Amino acid sequence: MTPARPPAFDSATATLETFYTSDTAMQACLDRARVAARTDLPILILGESGAGKTILARAIHNSSKRSGHAFVSFNAAALSDTLLDSQLFGHERGAFTGAHQRVKGKFELADRGTLFLDEIADLSPSAQSKILRAVEYGEFERLGSDTLQRADVRILSATHHPLNGEASGRFRQDLFFRISGFTLTVPPLRERPGDLPALLAAEIARASERQGKTIVGLDRPAADRLLAYAWPGNLRELATVVHAAVALTPADVIGEAHLVLDQRAHATTAAGGVPAASGNRTLRAAMHRHIAQVLEDVGGNKRRAARELGVARATLDRRLIELSRATSKASASK
Repeated sequence: MTPARPPAFDSATATLETFYTSDTAMQACLDRARVAARTDLPILILGESGAGKTILARAIHNSSKRSGHAFVSFNAAALSDTLLDSQLFGHERGAFTGAHQRVKGKFELADRGTLFLDEIADLSPSAQSKILRAVEYGEFERLGSDTLQRADVRILSATHHPLNGEASGRFRQDLFFRISGFTLTVPPLRERPGDLPALLAAEIARASERQGKTIVGLDRPAADRLLAYAWPGNLRELATVVHAAVALTPADVIGEAHLVLDQRAHATTAAGGVPAASGNRTLRAAMHRHIAQVLEDVGGNKRRAARELGVARATLDRRLIELSRATSKASASK
């Protein structure tokens, strides 16, 4: 299978007009995003992990009147309140041990531009309170200072958690209303099967260029498997799978033996569209998925991957051969 290649897509410069989709729900999301981009209202983007919320946020910024200024991204997950204060609002020299100079925070860096708060549902109650004031009044204080700072910032937020109703838990409702002038929902990849051929083609081209290879497409068994796969990790998983497959492919066509997929995610789904969970939870399968992720992270460079994994290059090659054989055996047994 040699899928038709869509126009080149660069997430850093993408606009809402350069998005490709044949899916009705995704097109509705983009149409609403175009309306939102023409305003200065805050936008809340909902969707599963890896569905493309960050890419959409950047495209909204690039399509807005603020496109000539900074797009600043901040992931709110897993930060202590002190670190979050410093990252978001900056700090003065001497504010804490190691603070040797004044540092601007994300709000200040995004002045006249856009601040994207990813995983906003993971903010602590204290952090939510501070962000509420910054969002509401455009005011904040650097850590270690009592002087009010001001910034003209357009807020885009994203989360894979619901933020209203009973499921909202500890998320402040007043902050929710402040960040959700427009709410956009990005559909998961498993609900966009018509987009898969183009997305796979684009990612194969990107991975091939990054790894210095010439991959022309997929053989039929590989294509059938990828098109039937449930993609629980969405676009992020698609990128990892394709980059690993390109690294494992010795020729110019990706075969089924070169695919490293989560064996629990089959084409069949449970109620509600959630992939059925049955299958490979072995340590070997987890190890293979980790190797594939590291290979993707280093652009298929096996020497760097071996160094990152803390093993000899020969050991990595042996593991990759085992992976290829195991995958081939599993495919033959179906």
